[in-house]
Amino acid sequence: MENHNIKIISNPIVNQSLCTMRDKNTDTQGVRLAARKLTRILLYEATKNLPQKEVEIETPLTKFTTQTINPDITIIISPILRAGLIFTDEAVDILPQATIRHIGMYRDEKTLKPVWYYNKVPMPVDNPEKYYVYITDPMLATGNSLIEAIRLYVEKGIPQANICCVCMISAPQGIEAVFKEFPNITLIVAAVDSHLNERGYIVPGMGDAGDRIFNT
Repeated sequence: MENHNIKIISNPIVNQSLCTMRDKNTDTQGVRLAARKLTRILLYEATKNLPQKEVEIETPLTKFTTQTINPDITIIISPILRAGLIFTDEAVDILPQATIRHIGMYRDEKTLKPVWYYNKVPMPVDNPEKYYVYITDPMLATGNSLIEAIRLYVEKGIPQANICCVCMISAPQGIEAVFKEFPNITLIVAAVDSHLNERGYIVPGMGDAGDRIFNT
C-alpha cells in the first residue's frame, strides 16, 4: 500500500492471532481471545497520534518532569455494532478517560449498503480540533459502513487527521472507497486480503466476524 495514511501492523503475535481467528475450526472462545489480543496491539498503534503534555510528578525517590496524554483533549472510541464491540473492553482498559459512542449499522445483503439502527454520536462539539476519534470495526469490506461512521464526525468539524479507523482484516476495495471519500483519515489494519466475493465478504477473511465472535 502506497498510501501513507494506512498502517499495516504485522508481527508474530498479530499473525498468530489472525491465524487463530481465520481458522474455521476455532471455537467462539478462541476467536474472541485472539481478537482481544489483536485489538490491544492495534489500539496501541492507533493511539500514537495522541498529543502529550509535560508534567512534574514525584516518585518515591525524587521529583522529575515527564510526559503523559494531554488531559485537555477529548478521546472518543466509537465501535460499529455489533462486531466492533470486541474493541470496547480493551479500549476502556487502555484509555479509561475515553468516551464510548456506539454506532449501530447492519448491511443490507442485497444492496451491500449500511442501514442505521442506532446512533449514539449526536453531541455538541466545542473546539473540534481537540477531539481524537477512534472508529473500530473488525472487518473493512466494502467500506460503506465505515464511510458513514466517519462522516458523522467530520460533519461536526472534527479534522480528518484526528480520526483513526481501526480494523483487523480489510479488502482493497474498501480501503480505496474510504480514502476516496476521506483521504486524510488514518487507517490501522492487521491484514489486507485478496478481494471481496459476490456477497461482499472478504476473501480469504474469517467469515462473518460478528457471528464468530458472538456465536450466533
